[in-house]
Amino acid sequence: MAVKKILLGQVWKKDDSGDNYLVTKLYNEVFSTFAVLRRVGHEEVTRIKVGKLADGQSLPGFTYTQESADF
Repeated sequence: MAVKKILLGQVWKKDDSGDNYLVTKLYNEVFSTFAVLRRVGHEEVTRIKVGKLADGQSLPGFTYTQESADF
């Protein structure tokens, strides 16, 4: 699922496990943007390359949850 722009504080749900992750940091490396996600309620941190789509940005393997009531 794509959003116009990925921002700090957004909550994303991991597709395979259903766990919620909070975007804690965004940074650029040469031609790519990366998001650092922290699993809600845990210390687990994941780094994901931000996908660029025609209608915005996405995190591969994650679904943006704040547009629905399931987070």
